[in-house]
Amino acid sequence: MARRLGIVVVCVVSLVGCVGLAWWQWERFESATGSWQNLGYVLQWPLFGLFPAFMFWRLRKLRREPDAAPKAAPPPPEPWSPAPRTAGQDDDDPELAEYNRYLAQLNEMDQQESR
Repeated sequence: MARRLGIVVVCVVSLVGCVGLAWWQWERFESATGSWQNLGYVLQWPLFGLFPAFMFWRLRKLRREPDAAPKAAPPPPEPWSPAPRTAGQDDDDPELAEYNRYLAQLNEMDQQESR
């Protein structure tokens, strides 16, 4: 109970302090040296003041929800393997056949280096 009361006090002090800072920025905005940036702070400070209260509410909500069963991890992906080739598959396109031979050579060189 004391912990909850302490959190409520911190939330109220935060809100009061930030509303005070917003009021100060409003006075700065209305002064001769005020700018639009001061008006932006007027809108921003109350949000900062409400943030601790939001976090307190969110944590209470998360604690009240029953623990959901952990989701099973997805199965690991299958290792990639090229589609089986049929005889004469590259005969239609000579550039494709040359490119596939080049890739096969690169793969063979990589396999030899990794041994």
